[in-house]
Amino acid sequence: MHSKDVLIDAFGRIHESVHAAVEDLSAEELNTRLHDDSNSIAWLIWHLSRIQDDHVADASGSDQVWLTDGWADRFGLGLPPSDTGYGHSGAQVAKVRVESAGQLLGYFDAVHERTLAYLAGVSDKRLDQVIDDTWSPPVTLGVRLVSVVADDLQHAGQAAFVRGMLERR
Repeated sequence: MHSKDVLIDAFGRIHESVHAAVEDLSAEELNTRLHDDSNSIAWLIWHLSRIQDDHVADASGSDQVWLTDGWADRFGLGLPPSDTGYGHSGAQVAKVRVESAGQLLGYFDAVHERTLAYLAGVSDKRLDQVIDDTWSPPVTLGVRLVSVVADDLQHAGQAAFVRGMLERR
């Protein structure tokens, strides 16, 4: 097994987790916040999609799906187009609302497809290349992608938790 195959499997598990957390929920359920300071399922999945989109686009030297495929316009969140949700206040979290599970999963799936297409051509040598030397130690592509996997899995798990809480109400 090659390193890229491990990453492809990991991103596939994120895909499964996201779909399990989102499918068959109404817009109201997706947009519900359990507390004024908590994140909705919509925000969690949008954010993990934005982070993956941002980081993979940067690593591959391509544009973000959010910007080039019209997703920013379709969501119409009233946030800067480059916003990924990092460091959002409660008021900013409240702006991230979706019309449907299909809208949310449409963007996530587009990012997922782009990620898999990029990973298919990544070599072990490329994974060892430093892509950010502002950190100590410098960050390689492999480390950055593992960071995205870890972050995405945490947020997908949080979305599953919120779904469970909503189902038990």
